[in-house]
Amino acid sequence: MNASLMTLGLALTSLAVGLVLAILFCGGEMSRFALLRWPVTLLTTILRGLPEILVVFFIYFGSTQVLFLITGQYIEFSPFWCGVTALSLLFAAYAAQTLRGALKAVHSGQRQAAQALGLPRFYTFVHIVLPQTWRHALPGLGNQWLVLLKDTALVSLIGVHDLMYQAKAVASRTYEPFTWYGIAALIYLVITVVSAKGLKRLTTRVTRYD
Repeated sequence: MNASLMTLGLALTSLAVGLVLAILFCGGEMSRFALLRWPVTLLTTILRGLPEILVVFFIYFGSTQVLFLITGQYIEFSPFWCGVTALSLLFAAYAAQTLRGALKAVHSGQRQAAQALGLPRFYTFVHIVLPQTWRHALPGLGNQWLVLLKDTALVSLIGVHDLMYQAKAVASRTYEPFTWYGIAALIYLVITVVSAKGLKRLTTRVTRYD
């Protein structure tokens, strides 16, 4: 039970942080300033091009190594927060592209009509463009949430006591790997199915006026 809650906590925390980062990445990639656009584009390209497990290892072991080179002291970071950082960056790299496509899907006539009415740009973005953007982005973000949920299994390799870590520990003591990994698979499947149904209802709700 505690391992399942740890997995859900890890996934939800990574989702929250990842959404904030995705908005920042999206803004950076769409910026008119090359000094901002190119570094963000390079970062998201690297994150999408590397295997997820390498990103997790780079964050966990690399952060300790960098601090050692700077301070000369060995400081070990929390595996949980290293996992959150890695999963958030991975989620944001893909979600930023989803948000970028969703923003472009909003017809330019919406902005032009608001401008003709004399509405401020910020008001136009928050009350007209953003609600339509989320409707376009939600299906893609929902799929990325499901991927994020399954990717939480990777952080068991850096010592986070999540569902996969617990299944591995119990399997090694009981010599029944098929049973315990099967139970873990079933729990992941239940969480995924419940998430998928919730996302389907949410998508139907926000697109009912389309």
